[in-house]
Amino acid sequence: MSNNVYGVVLAGGIGSRMGNMEKPKQFLDLGGKPVIIHTIEKFAIHPGLKEVLVLSPRAWVSYTQDIVRKYLPSGKAVTVLEGGATRNETIMNAIRYIEGKGELEEDTIIVTHDSVRPFVTHRILEENIRFAGEYGACDTVIPATDTIVESRENDQITDIPNRRFMYQGQTPQSFRAKKLKELYESLTSQEKEILTDACKILVMKGEHVHLVQGETFNIKITYPYDMTVAKALLGLEEKEC
Repeated sequence: MSNNVYGVVLAGGIGSRMGNMEKPKQFLDLGGKPVIIHTIEKFAIHPGLKEVLVLSPRAWVSYTQDIVRKYLPSGKAVTVLEGGATRNETIMNAIRYIEGKGELEEDTIIVTHDSVRPFVTHRILEENIRFAGEYGACDTVIPATDTIVESRENDQITDIPNRRFMYQGQTPQSFRAKKLKELYESLTSQEKEILTDACKILVMKGEHVHLVQGETFNIKITYPYDMTVAKALLGLEEKEC
């Protein structure tokens, strides 16, 4: 297993689906500290990670650095970087940082994760590192529990895929960083426009992406309701409706 493994916490979003907020959702308080700090802590305590890179919106880089210093004063190196215009450009910024340090090698692995998924487990991180090393890329998923309905025109059903073959994507998504960068740079601008996440880069190019079993509680905090669930998961009492 490579010892050149970086955690990449993606905090580039502004959380518009949380409603009218003064700050992005990753900075909202959860049990006395920001959501993103819970997430970074999971990475910072993992012994298999060389460094944790946190990619933040430009206007929030200084704020992110401040809270990292406040809540994570010592231990593993945590570096805050500016994110890009898209999720994949944000990941590329992390890879360029690694390249700038002279550490982008064939076996360099990045474990990319949503900053608003604070309940990722040690087991999930461990398997991402292992399978990214073995297969070049992996994606954390859980089996779909609901029937998936496809509608091409958004007004009628065009297909109902067999649920047995459907999975819900989570994160981490982990990659051999150099290979991911090469594949991304080989895409046309039209191909880049249809990307939904980094794994699609490899799928479009016919590369193997291994599956890692996620957890139902590895939730992404997207809507106000999710904060209620997150507080329950932390064992906190909800004092306000």
